[in-house]
Amino acid sequence: MAATEEAFEPDLSVSLGGLSMANPVTVASGTFGFGREYESYLDLRKLGAITCKGICLDACPGNPQPRIAEVRAGMLNAIGLQGPGVNGFLRSAVPFLRKINVPAIVNIWGKSVEEYAEVARILSDAEGISALEMNVSCPNVKLGGHSFGHDPSVLSGVVSAVRAATKLPLFVKLAPNVSDITVYARAAEESGADGLSISNTIPAMLIDTERRRPFLANVQGGLSGPALHPVAVRLVWQAAAAVKIPIIGMGGIVEPVDAIEFLCAGASAVAIGTANFVDPTTALRVLDGIRDYMIRHRIKTIREISIRGEV
Repeated sequence: MAATEEAFEPDLSVSLGGLSMANPVTVASGTFGFGREYESYLDLRKLGAITCKGICLDACPGNPQPRIAEVRAGMLNAIGLQGPGVNGFLRSAVPFLRKINVPAIVNIWGKSVEEYAEVARILSDAEGISALEMNVSCPNVKLGGHSFGHDPSVLSGVVSAVRAATKLPLFVKLAPNVSDITVYARAAEESGADGLSISNTIPAMLIDTERRRPFLANVQGGLSGPALHPVAVRLVWQAAAAVKIPIIGMGGIVEPVDAIEFLCAGASAVAIGTANFVDPTTALRVLDGIRDYMIRHRIKTIREISIRGEV
């Protein structure tokens, strides 16, 4: 029996709206830098893709310290999308990404529709970038700070603008704290998104009871890690029933079984986030676990893991 199982080799490759990956495992934006930061911990060439931290038009200093806090079953962050800006990113990070020859997904954000589109246009002209992922949890300064991702019509407008600015595969990273994820999933699909990333962090806060003050300088931040996992699985399940475009599932993946849950729920790929801070090799350990699971269950392709349509 052991010899038979060893002879069975599953196909781990996936195609996500024009983005081809050798396997379904990437990393979540904001948890892996630009890849170089993890080079000494794992073989980056074994990843299905590298998803870079958020890039906007101009350099952004982020929020004041403290801006990270560990909590039970996860962490809070209020980094504030610190980054070098699109031109700084092109100078400092893209040459390295081209060298390792793994698909690079660049997370983008802006304070206006025009900024989103301009960042997308600039990145589309650069060699070595495979896809874009839109962070729509950002405040729209022209709408008084209202998030792009919390109004379907606003979401449609910014996705349409970015779609018109790029021919690269385009993923939209949806916010989890909405009343009905399917409304936003459909809005993104109808506006030209090639795929979805589900989900982003959940707004939360931590209070230092000795000081009787919020722990984070920004008062509140985003909750990520295992506490988010069951919420994200539900969101992927709901969105997968509503759209035809592929989904990258993320939220609290620590062990291979967590990633397999997302694939069962209808995701086509997964992204490892907070666990990278605890164990930098998590992504490859999860990849090995997915492969072992497929061998054990005689599942030939990633698509066949999904139980959508069976329940």
